[in-house]
Amino acid sequence: MIGILNKWLILLPFLLAQGINNFDGPGGYSIQPDGGIYLHPYYITVTELEYNPGNKELGMACKIFTDDFENTLKDQYHAKIDIYHPIDKALLGKRMAAYITSHLRILINGKQIPLNYLGYEIESEATWCYFSSPGINAVKTVDIFNELLYDFKKEQINMMHVKVDGDRKSSRVTYPETHSKFEF
Repeated sequence: MIGILNKWLILLPFLLAQGINNFDGPGGYSIQPDGGIYLHPYYITVTELEYNPGNKELGMACKIFTDDFENTLKDQYHAKIDIYHPIDKALLGKRMAAYITSHLRILINGKQIPLNYLGYEIESEATWCYFSSPGINAVKTVDIFNELLYDFKKEQINMMHVKVDGDRKSSRVTYPETHSKFEF
């Protein structure tokens, strides 16, 4: 209780300056189910890809701010979405996977690969969604077309990290850009 009160006291001048009801506006803050408040004035996703030559599989993880993801899915499916406490976790997983795979495409050596949804987990104010793609013999080029959450905020920034044989490369795209190419 004291921790929540301290957060409010620290943020009170900011909240008053921004307008106390401005939870989705340019303030970039939201109230969490536990009553806590967090700030994120930037709208960022992080997508990490790693190729495992031993089992010829590409693993992918997407990190998305949970409140932004919930709002995007609510708009997409016209339904109540609660990632922290889902009524139907299987349905939520299908919706998250469908959204991500329709807004993120991966090409390996010029060929689009299927992304198999593995599941998700919550880490503080972010949601990690996991995918894999087996049967990849070698990776010379990786093309990523990433428009995650562009339909939510035009200020969205999508970071991408790709690791192949220990070589890690990174890129970012901002609206309206969607494409990054990595060569190994």
